[in-house]
Amino acid sequence: MSILWTPSGSYRRVEYASESDLESAIVEVQHDLFGANRFYLDVKKKIGAKGGIRNVPDGYLIDLSGREPRLYVVENELAAHDPLRHIAVQILQFSLSFESEPHTVKKVLFDTLNAEDEVKKRCEAYAPRNGYRNLDHLLEHLVWESPFGALVIIDELPENLETVLAKRFQFGVEVLELARFENKNGDRAYHFAPFLADLTDDLGDEGGASPKLSPVSAADVDTVVVPAREEGFQETFIGENCWYAVRLHATMRGQIRYIAAYRVAPVQAITHIAPVKSVEPWKDTGKWCLHFSERAKEIAPVGLIKGGRVKAPQSLRYTTRERLMAAKSLDDIW
Repeated sequence: MSILWTPSGSYRRVEYASESDLESAIVEVQHDLFGANRFYLDVKKKIGAKGGIRNVPDGYLIDLSGREPRLYVVENELAAHDPLRHIAVQILQFSLSFESEPHTVKKVLFDTLNAEDEVKKRCEAYAPRNGYRNLDHLLEHLVWESPFGALVIIDELPENLETVLAKRFQFGVEVLELARFENKNGDRAYHFAPFLADLTDDLGDEGGASPKLSPVSAADVDTVVVPAREEGFQETFIGENCWYAVRLHATMRGQIRYIAAYRVAPVQAITHIAPVKSVEPWKDTGKWCLHFSERAKEIAPVGLIKGGRVKAPQSLRYTTRERLMAAKSLDDIW
């Protein structure tokens, strides 16, 4: 049993009473769970062609956090319901419904936005700023032109769920774990990793000497930066022309073209970059191995600034090759 300890008392992990209970929690924490400029539509309407496969997604997530908008179909699930097969079947059916009857999906989105004035206004403001004529044009792009994406929200992540989804589908399926805790008075707390947070988090705080950079749009990401200890850097990054046991967002895998190594203390700098030839599953771990198309090349060190805004990377980070190659320090990247 997991416990959250606080000075005012302990919280014990508790199960949700039902999927609707989980969905209520999602709505409660949605702003922190999904982040700024992402809008959760808690609507259940049947989609799909008449006479064909028809199903009811648990909701939709409209992502307007970057210059390229994205739409995710949401499947909410409880781990107690033996979710592996069920989730895979549901997501497959959602993708087929999108292909067979996109007009229905667009209508569901349009009708839902008309009932949510604030979200509708945000979408209407976003559209002309990013090259869309109006809300209708934006929705057409999300449904017909954007790559299909799915988001699974589950109370407890099964060990091999991400591996199964990665092997089963070519499109990206993101997974969020939303755990609930309660204290003896019935007060609740939630534990989760915010959606795609490591694409925009600056690894630091607002008190650094350099101003915070505008985040890289998810659509522009083509490079990952990985922290590497000296032994692993020499043996694997340089010696084997690959880097493994990497955790990647499902929607980012197809975009990664370069990998750079941040060498931890005493070097404390990004010193090498390599083009990525392929991204392959790493055993049955839900992680990935990035194979290089050629040996890593040394670049001018992009170092950690003492007292700077950006802290030393502790895990994989996303950026663009253009921003990385123009940087003099980590503060110039994130």
